[in-house]
Amino acid sequence: MDFKDQLKQLGEKVCKLKDTVQTEEATKMAFILPFLNALDYDVSNPSEVVPEFTCNLGIKKGEKIDYAIFKNGEPIILVECKHCKQNLSLHEGQLLRYFHVSKARFGILTNGIEYRFYSDLAEPNKMDEKPFLEINFENLKDEAIEAVKKFHKSYFDLETISDIASELKYMKELKAVINSEISSPSEDFVRVLARQVYPGVISQKWLNFFTDLVKRAFSQTINEIISDRLESAIKAGEENKELTGAAVVPPDDEDDKDDNKDYGEATEEELDGVKIVKAILSRRVSADRLSCKNKKYYISITLDGRKQHTS
Repeated sequence: MDFKDQLKQLGEKVCKLKDTVQTEEATKMAFILPFLNALDYDVSNPSEVVPEFTCNLGIKKGEKIDYAIFKNGEPIILVECKHCKQNLSLHEGQLLRYFHVSKARFGILTNGIEYRFYSDLAEPNKMDEKPFLEINFENLKDEAIEAVKKFHKSYFDLETISDIASELKYMKELKAVINSEISSPSEDFVRVLARQVYPGVISQKWLNFFTDLVKRAFSQTINEIISDRLESAIKAGEENKELTGAAVVPPDDEDDKDDNKDYGEATEEELDGVKIVKAILSRRVSADRLSCKNKKYYISITLDGRKQHTS
């Protein structure tokens, strides 16, 4: 079983058992230790994983963090664990204190469902206030799995991960800024764009005018990009069908073995995606010809009952 399948399987376990786990220790045993095992660290080997690792905090001696992962005799990752129903935002300061007195360059704060990865990208030996990576086993994404894979024992390289951590940190922050500007364009941003198309003085009247235009332009541009890509995919599928004389059907996967199996309700994000697809396709087909079904790893959208494989 490859790493991606291991995490997917662990995600299913987390979703199934999260309501039955009553203590922090049970959270460690059921969720967190299997995660460390998936990263190929031997939790039974004290030279790799040290439970209750001592981090002396000034005059406070004997303070312990739940786990420290070692490489070549030095701690490389600190792991602070909480009960699966705990809000991690209430415990970030605790991991920060341990990080400060350790040689480890990475810290993980987790409740077995959510994992927050920290480093010292802004200032050496001082843990950043915000994590550079967050994953949630209730909504596990492929890109997050690929990022976590860099912490696998077989791939772990301090310099490489530090570079990736920097990229993830600033990409996350840029995406947050972009999303903010899309939903509510700032005055500075509107002025930058307006100057590209309007040669005159941008008074308050023109600023208000362009603020509305920028917001609408973002929305229309995003919809046009999605529409163009979908139409290209549909066209490519039709051309392939003409060449082969048959519809393109992907190989059966685990989800198709039991087409009537109930995988629970789709997430809000998935439903939003389905709405976008239906809205775009409605330009070409009637909405009542489209239907969808929640699969294990994807949402399946069908046209006239014909199976289409949609990630």
